[in-house]
Amino acid sequence: MFEQLNISGSALTAQRLRMDITSSNIANAQTTRGKFVNGVWEPYRRKMVVMESREKNFEQVLRGEMDKKSQSTKLQGVRVTRIVEDQTPFNPVYDPTHPDANAEGYVMTPNVDLSKEMVDLLSASRAYEANITAFNTGKSLMMKAMEIGR
Repeated sequence: MFEQLNISGSALTAQRLRMDITSSNIANAQTTRGKFVNGVWEPYRRKMVVMESREKNFEQVLRGEMDKKSQSTKLQGVRVTRIVEDQTPFNPVYDPTHPDANAEGYVMTPNVDLSKEMVDLLSASRAYEANITAFNTGKSLMMKAMEIGR
């Protein structure tokens, strides 16, 4: 009965993390000193969230088959498996007055594309809203089912 709420809840958590990571990318779009690697500052590198479907484990499926009470699907929502760094090259910008400029006057800036980040943020926001709607619908259906039992 509560499986639908758990599935929507897992999606809400995953989409919230996706929005947080995207916001971090936007906030660091001009950060030229993101990480100190081999004695040299490297610009901030764009991060991305990797998600996958979460399935029931063997024990849950076996218990459900033995009880024959749970005829639900095998899927149990979504989970974040990892946060990866985008390996696309940094963007060179000519600015010889910048303190991080190289000998030719170029500054390496993060590989963050603001338009792409805004699309990702909007997509995650819409997915979050859709899961809130699904969660509330499931909750109201359970409330209606409890009213029928009175």
